[in-house]
Amino acid sequence: MTNEGFVREVYQASYRRLVVQLVGPCGGDVSVAEEVVQEAFVRAIAQGAKFRRVDNPEAWLRRVAVNIARSRWKRLKRYAGLAPRLAGPSTIPDLSPDHVALMAALKQLPPAQREAIAMHHLADLPVHEIAAALDVPPGTVKARLSRGRAALAQVLSDRSEVHHV
Repeated sequence: MTNEGFVREVYQASYRRLVVQLVGPCGGDVSVAEEVVQEAFVRAIAQGAKFRRVDNPEAWLRRVAVNIARSRWKRLKRYAGLAPRLAGPSTIPDLSPDHVALMAALKQLPPAQREAIAMHHLADLPVHEIAAALDVPPGTVKARLSRGRAALAQVLSDRSEVHHV
């Protein structure tokens, strides 16, 4: 099998799962999640035989995609003051108001907490896989989850108080 054939097989097996796992770290924007996952696959093809030798291709792709998402986020923050945003975030039809509120609340969390919360609770990844994807110790992931849950609870409770007034 060629290197590209191997990447094609991994793509067919993992693409959708990776996109779902990256939606939270990408601020709830599915199109950005798709772009970062696609870029990770492009990098896998560029690695050739080296990619075939990794122990867990999906974990490697997840880590690369998370790093791409982080780089995008940093660039956006850096250049946000230079040009006004022309388009708002893409919307997905048939999302419940609770889901939309959760995605909006996730955007308010610091990036490290948002990544941990999204990967653990939305993508259902265990702490050790998140630690590997983010290149941090498991204890750091646990701390980010704890702090992120507390911050998310505060943001969501503040929203519900505004709506019930």
